[in-house]
Amino acid sequence: MSQGIFLDPDAEGESMGKREELIVGLDLGTTKVCAVVGEVSSDGIDIVGVGTYPSIGLRGGVVVNIDQTVHSIRKAIDEAELMAGCEISSVYAGVAGTHVQSLNSHGVIAIKSREVMQTDIDRVLDAARTVALPFDRQILHVLPQQYIVDDQEGIQNPTGMAGVRLEAKVHIITGAISAVQNIVKCCEKAGLQVQDVVLESLASSESVLDEDEKHLGVALVDLGGGTSDIAVFQDHAIRYSCVVGLGGNHITSDISVGLRTSTDEAEKIKKKYGCALAEWVNQQDVIEVGSVGGQKPRQLARSILAQIIEARTEEIIKIIEWELVRSGYVESLHAGVVLTGGVSLLPGIRELAERVFDLPVRIGVPYHFGGLGDVVKNPIYATATGLLLHGRKYGSRGPLEEPSLFRKVLVSMKRWFREFW
Repeated sequence: MSQGIFLDPDAEGESMGKREELIVGLDLGTTKVCAVVGEVSSDGIDIVGVGTYPSIGLRGGVVVNIDQTVHSIRKAIDEAELMAGCEISSVYAGVAGTHVQSLNSHGVIAIKSREVMQTDIDRVLDAARTVALPFDRQILHVLPQQYIVDDQEGIQNPTGMAGVRLEAKVHIITGAISAVQNIVKCCEKAGLQVQDVVLESLASSESVLDEDEKHLGVALVDLGGGTSDIAVFQDHAIRYSCVVGLGGNHITSDISVGLRTSTDEAEKIKKKYGCALAEWVNQQDVIEVGSVGGQKPRQLARSILAQIIEARTEEIIKIIEWELVRSGYVESLHAGVVLTGGVSLLPGIRELAERVFDLPVRIGVPYHFGGLGDVVKNPIYATATGLLLHGRKYGSRGPLEEPSLFRKVLVSMKRWFREFW
């Protein structure tokens, strides 16, 4: 993976011998494209670069305009390259959208040598993934939940165990082929090789959940701009996942309609004055709202804004609760619910969610990282940083190639132009 990432020779305090591996996570969201560069160290991953840019060509996690999406990707990558002092040519990309679906499956094989080998595990996972899918869908992930050797259940790693029959229970995540291909195509047009396409809620879970929560039972809810992604974990394995086609943009749209203002103005008002609980807002507080058609700005009570936000946010949370009930695991969420993503920054949303779910709720932020880790301690970076952990865990790794003289000069010139222009 890291064969295609080249160091900037002018990066201060870094030597070619020290930075052996970089991983890049690319979060393609409805409201923003975010690229995070991580350097693998003996202690984990150090953040060395972050780049964000408004997302224009995506809606609900799906590409609707390739050229605009490529432009947003390139801008985010350029910013990350400048901060990290490297050239990026390969990424781990996140995927979301209501086209993503999941199911549980299982496979059974006979153990050839009476002792479970890695080849047996590969075979049983292949057997488990043999499910009938529509012609327009592809498998994104096959995630083991547990292995069963003969009649012994609950095995996480059966390697070396004696037996004659091996069974695997797995969680399969699928996506629309066209939607996934469009994401890959946009990355390639931006000059990037896609190492893997990863479900965004799965990536977020890597960065904001701890192992105790995954063991006890927890629901991760990634509240994005266009979609809300749900993943339920128990006994260290994913049990259920789905995508709800509602997010922060729907709250913004309600504000725009309710206050009779533009979408951009509604987004600014939401970020500056928004609150998910109307009772938290002082009834005397007044906000200024820009009008459309060149009319003068108006003054409105902030409580009106809070009522609009609370109504839509509560609706989104109740739909998520319905999905959790449908999963059959709502009674097993002993560690509660973890909210992450940009919408989780709304004041009062944790308390509102606790009322609806009747479960403990916390806001999840990435906390596994060194280097510029403080920069990404924000729910909006949950997916991008989780992609780094996924890349380290599952990706192919190798030392960086020595950059050619041409590339050294090119990177230096790019930095010079950015500084002066």
